[in-house]
Amino acid sequence: DSVITVQLTEEDKVEDDVVFYLVFTGSTVQHCTSTRKINPGSLETISPGHDCCETVKVALCASREGHPVLVVAEESFQFVQDEAYDAAQFLATCAGNQQALNFTRFLDRSRPPAADVDFLDEKVALAFRHLKLPAEWNVLGADQSLTENIPRETLMHFAVRLGLLRLTWFLLQQPGGRGALSIHNNEGATPVSLALERGYQKLHQLLTEEEAREPDSWSTLSHTVHSGDYSVKHHRGLDVYLLTAEA
Repeated sequence: DSVITVQLTEEDKVEDDVVFYLVFTGSTVQHCTSTRKINPGSLETISPGHDCCETVKVALCASREGHPVLVVAEESFQFVQDEAYDAAQFLATCAGNQQALNFTRFLDRSRPPAADVDFLDEKVALAFRHLKLPAEWNVLGADQSLTENIPRETLMHFAVRLGLLRLTWFLLQQPGGRGALSIHNNEGATPVSLALERGYQKLHQLLTEEEAREPDSWSTLSHTVHSGDYSVKHHRGLDVYLLTAEA
Protein backbone atom coordinates (compact mmCIF):
# COMPACT_ATOMS: atom_id res chain seq x y z
CA ASP A 1 0.00 0.00 0.00
CA SER A 2 2.90 2.40 -0.60
CA VAL A 3 2.12 5.33 -2.90
CA ILE A 4 3.90 5.40 -6.28
CA THR A 5 4.16 8.71 -8.17
CA VAL A 6 4.58 8.74 -11.95
CA GLN A 7 6.02 11.87 -13.54
CA LEU A 8 4.96 12.37 -17.17
CA THR A 9 7.16 14.06 -19.77
CA GLU A 10 5.85 17.05 -21.73
CA GLU A 11 4.95 14.91 -24.78
CA ASP A 12 2.98 12.47 -22.61
CA LYS A 13 0.70 15.14 -21.12
CA VAL A 14 -2.41 14.49 -23.19
CA GLU A 15 -6.15 15.02 -23.17
CA ASP A 16 -8.34 14.23 -20.18
CA ASP A 17 -10.01 11.25 -21.86
CA VAL A 18 -6.75 9.24 -21.81
CA VAL A 19 -6.57 6.68 -18.98
CA PHE A 20 -3.14 5.68 -17.67
CA TYR A 21 -2.39 2.43 -15.85
CA LEU A 22 0.70 0.47 -14.78
CA VAL A 23 1.40 -3.19 -15.53
CA PHE A 24 3.90 -4.99 -13.25
CA THR A 25 5.14 -8.26 -14.79
CA GLY A 26 6.90 -10.68 -12.44
CA SER A 27 8.05 -14.26 -12.90
CA THR A 28 4.74 -15.83 -11.80
CA VAL A 29 2.36 -12.94 -11.10
CA GLN A 30 1.18 -9.89 -13.04
CA HIS A 31 -0.45 -6.78 -11.57
CA CYS A 32 -2.42 -4.04 -13.32
CA THR A 33 -3.14 -0.83 -11.39
CA SER A 34 -5.30 2.12 -12.31
CA THR A 35 -3.94 5.60 -11.59
CA ARG A 36 -5.21 8.91 -10.29
CA LYS A 37 -4.24 12.17 -11.99
CA ILE A 38 -2.85 14.68 -9.48
CA ASN A 39 -2.20 17.30 -12.18
CA PRO A 40 -1.53 17.23 -15.97
CA GLY A 41 2.02 15.96 -15.38
CA SER A 42 1.68 13.59 -12.40
CA LEU A 43 -0.10 10.33 -11.61
CA GLU A 44 -0.49 8.39 -8.36
CA THR A 45 -1.17 4.73 -7.67
CA ILE A 46 -0.56 2.04 -5.04
CA SER A 47 2.29 -0.48 -5.12
CA PRO A 48 0.96 -4.04 -5.40
CA GLY A 49 1.81 -6.72 -2.86
CA HIS A 50 4.07 -9.13 -4.77
CA ASP A 51 4.65 -12.86 -4.14
CA CYS A 52 8.46 -12.84 -3.95
CA CYS A 53 11.56 -10.66 -3.86
CA GLU A 54 12.56 -9.88 -7.43
CA THR A 55 12.98 -7.14 -10.01
CA VAL A 56 9.94 -6.84 -12.27
CA LYS A 57 9.22 -4.94 -15.47
CA VAL A 58 6.75 -2.06 -15.18
CA ALA A 59 4.99 -0.64 -18.23
CA LEU A 60 3.10 2.66 -18.19
CA CYS A 61 0.17 2.21 -20.58
CA ALA A 62 -2.28 4.74 -22.02
CA SER A 63 -5.78 3.81 -23.08
CA ARG A 64 -8.27 5.87 -25.06
CA GLU A 65 -11.65 4.78 -26.37
CA GLY A 66 -11.48 3.74 -30.01
CA HIS A 67 -7.66 3.62 -30.03
CA PRO A 68 -5.17 0.77 -29.40
CA VAL A 69 -3.46 0.60 -26.00
CA LEU A 70 -0.14 2.45 -26.09
CA VAL A 71 2.93 1.55 -24.00
CA VAL A 72 4.25 4.98 -23.03
CA ALA A 73 7.33 3.94 -21.04
CA GLU A 74 8.98 0.96 -19.34
CA GLU A 75 11.03 0.77 -16.18
CA SER A 76 12.22 -1.80 -13.64
CA PHE A 77 10.86 -2.03 -10.08
CA GLN A 78 12.36 -4.05 -7.23
CA PHE A 79 10.35 -5.84 -4.55
CA VAL A 80 12.23 -6.47 -1.30
CA GLN A 81 11.39 -8.31 1.92
CA ASP A 82 11.62 -6.01 4.93
CA GLU A 83 11.72 -6.53 8.69
CA ALA A 84 7.95 -6.10 9.04
CA TYR A 85 7.35 -8.97 6.62
CA ASP A 86 9.87 -11.12 8.50
CA ALA A 87 8.09 -10.28 11.77
CA ALA A 88 4.66 -11.16 10.33
CA GLN A 89 5.96 -14.49 9.02
CA PHE A 90 7.51 -15.26 12.40
CA LEU A 91 4.29 -14.42 14.27
CA ALA A 92 2.16 -16.45 11.84
CA THR A 93 4.29 -19.52 12.57
CA CYS A 94 4.07 -18.77 16.33
CA ALA A 95 0.31 -19.44 16.49
CA GLY A 96 -0.14 -22.12 19.15
CA ASN A 97 3.62 -22.45 19.80
CA GLN A 98 3.94 -21.73 23.52
CA GLN A 99 7.72 -21.57 23.57
CA ALA A 100 7.78 -19.00 20.74
CA LEU A 101 4.90 -16.95 22.15
CA ASN A 102 6.52 -16.81 25.59
CA PHE A 103 9.72 -15.66 23.87
CA THR A 104 7.86 -12.69 22.33
CA ARG A 105 6.96 -11.45 25.82
CA PHE A 106 10.41 -9.92 26.24
CA LEU A 107 9.17 -7.11 23.95
CA ASP A 108 6.72 -6.17 26.69
CA ARG A 109 9.55 -5.46 29.13
CA SER A 110 11.22 -2.98 26.78
CA ARG A 111 7.98 -0.99 26.28
CA PRO A 112 8.87 0.90 23.06
CA PRO A 113 7.63 4.53 22.72
CA ALA A 114 4.07 5.04 21.49
CA ALA A 115 5.25 6.31 18.08
CA ASP A 116 7.33 3.16 17.58
CA VAL A 117 4.40 0.97 18.61
CA ASP A 118 2.14 2.72 16.10
CA PHE A 119 4.72 2.25 13.33
CA LEU A 120 5.20 -1.42 14.28
CA ASP A 121 1.42 -1.95 14.38
CA GLU A 122 0.84 -0.49 10.91
CA LYS A 123 3.76 -2.24 9.18
CA VAL A 124 3.28 -5.69 10.73
CA ALA A 125 -0.49 -5.65 10.22
CA LEU A 126 -0.05 -4.65 6.56
CA ALA A 127 2.50 -7.45 6.12
CA PHE A 128 0.11 -9.92 7.79
CA ARG A 129 -2.62 -8.91 5.33
CA HIS A 130 -0.24 -9.69 2.48
CA LEU A 131 0.86 -13.13 3.77
CA LYS A 132 -0.62 -16.12 1.98
CA LEU A 133 -1.81 -17.93 5.11
CA PRO A 134 -2.67 -21.63 4.71
CA ALA A 135 -6.40 -22.42 4.50
CA GLU A 136 -6.16 -24.26 7.83
CA TRP A 137 -4.33 -21.40 9.62
CA ASN A 138 -5.86 -20.45 12.98
CA VAL A 139 -5.05 -17.74 15.54
CA LEU A 140 -5.05 -20.48 18.22
CA GLY A 141 -2.68 -22.76 16.33
CA ALA A 142 -3.02 -26.10 14.62
CA ASP A 143 -4.17 -28.15 17.63
CA GLN A 144 -7.93 -27.61 17.65
CA SER A 145 -8.46 -30.27 20.35
CA LEU A 146 -7.38 -27.83 23.09
CA THR A 147 -10.31 -26.40 25.04
CA GLU A 148 -10.83 -22.88 26.34
CA ASN A 149 -10.16 -24.17 29.85
CA ILE A 150 -6.47 -24.88 29.16
CA PRO A 151 -4.37 -21.79 30.09
CA ARG A 152 -2.04 -20.74 27.29
CA GLU A 153 -0.54 -17.76 25.54
CA THR A 154 -2.09 -16.77 22.18
CA LEU A 155 -1.25 -14.40 19.34
CA MET A 156 -4.14 -12.25 20.57
CA HIS A 157 -2.45 -11.87 23.98
CA PHE A 158 0.71 -10.73 22.17
CA ALA A 159 -1.11 -8.11 20.06
CA VAL A 160 -3.14 -6.74 22.98
CA ARG A 161 -0.20 -6.68 25.40
CA LEU A 162 1.69 -4.32 23.08
CA GLY A 163 -1.44 -2.29 22.25
CA LEU A 164 -1.37 -3.20 18.54
CA LEU A 165 -4.82 -2.01 17.50
CA ARG A 166 -4.59 -2.81 13.77
CA LEU A 167 -3.02 -6.24 14.28
CA THR A 168 -5.71 -7.09 16.86
CA TRP A 169 -8.41 -6.09 14.35
CA PHE A 170 -6.82 -8.28 11.69
CA LEU A 171 -6.59 -11.29 14.04
CA LEU A 172 -10.23 -10.85 15.07
CA GLN A 173 -11.27 -11.44 11.45
CA GLN A 174 -9.28 -14.69 11.20
CA PRO A 175 -10.36 -18.22 12.24
CA GLY A 176 -9.96 -18.56 16.01
CA GLY A 177 -9.76 -14.79 16.53
CA ARG A 178 -12.97 -14.42 18.52
CA GLY A 179 -12.31 -17.68 20.38
CA ALA A 180 -8.97 -16.33 21.62
CA LEU A 181 -10.71 -13.54 23.57
CA SER A 182 -11.89 -15.88 26.33
CA ILE A 183 -8.64 -17.86 26.75
CA HIS A 184 -6.65 -17.28 29.94
CA ASN A 185 -2.86 -17.36 29.93
CA ASN A 186 -0.78 -18.79 32.80
CA GLU A 187 -1.27 -15.56 34.78
CA GLY A 188 -5.05 -15.86 34.40
CA ALA A 189 -5.36 -12.93 31.97
CA THR A 190 -7.52 -12.92 28.85
CA PRO A 191 -6.81 -10.50 25.98
CA VAL A 192 -9.87 -8.53 27.13
CA SER A 193 -8.66 -8.22 30.73
CA LEU A 194 -5.16 -7.28 29.50
CA ALA A 195 -6.58 -4.40 27.45
CA LEU A 196 -8.55 -3.17 30.47
CA GLU A 197 -5.64 -3.56 32.88
CA ARG A 198 -3.31 -1.55 30.63
CA GLY A 199 -5.79 1.23 29.94
CA TYR A 200 -6.09 0.57 26.20
CA GLN A 201 -9.60 1.97 25.89
CA LYS A 202 -9.91 1.78 22.07
CA LEU A 203 -8.56 -1.75 22.13
CA HIS A 204 -10.93 -2.81 24.92
CA GLN A 205 -13.84 -1.31 22.96
CA LEU A 206 -12.75 -3.20 19.85
CA LEU A 207 -12.71 -6.48 21.77
CA THR A 208 -15.98 -6.09 23.64
CA GLU A 209 -18.39 -4.34 21.26
CA GLU A 210 -20.19 -6.72 18.92
CA GLU A 211 -20.52 -4.10 16.20
CA ALA A 212 -17.12 -2.50 16.75
CA ARG A 213 -15.92 -0.76 13.59
CA GLU A 214 -12.48 -1.17 12.10
CA PRO A 215 -9.89 1.37 13.33
CA ASP A 216 -10.13 4.74 11.54
CA SER A 217 -6.55 4.36 10.36
CA TRP A 218 -7.62 1.36 8.26
CA SER A 219 -10.42 3.18 6.47
CA THR A 220 -8.17 4.38 3.64
CA LEU A 221 -6.44 1.05 3.01
CA SER A 222 -7.11 -1.53 0.33
CA HIS A 223 -10.03 -3.91 0.42
CA THR A 224 -9.25 -7.19 -1.40
CA VAL A 225 -11.56 -9.68 -3.11
CA HIS A 226 -10.08 -13.05 -4.15
CA SER A 227 -11.42 -15.29 -6.92
CA GLY A 228 -9.37 -18.29 -7.99
CA ASP A 229 -6.10 -17.16 -9.56
CA TYR A 230 -7.21 -13.52 -9.47
CA SER A 231 -7.61 -10.85 -6.82
CA VAL A 232 -8.94 -7.30 -7.04
CA LYS A 233 -7.99 -4.57 -4.60
CA HIS A 234 -9.72 -1.23 -4.14
CA HIS A 235 -7.66 1.38 -2.33
CA ARG A 236 -10.25 3.66 -0.79
CA GLY A 237 -7.84 6.50 -0.02
CA LEU A 238 -6.74 7.08 -3.62
CA ASP A 239 -9.74 5.38 -5.24
CA VAL A 240 -7.54 3.22 -7.45
CA TYR A 241 -7.99 -0.45 -8.38
CA LEU A 242 -5.43 -3.23 -8.66
CA LEU A 243 -5.91 -6.54 -10.49
CA THR A 244 -3.47 -9.36 -9.71
CA ALA A 245 -3.35 -12.52 -11.84
CA GLU A 246 -1.20 -15.62 -11.54
CA ALA A 247 0.59 -16.37 -14.80
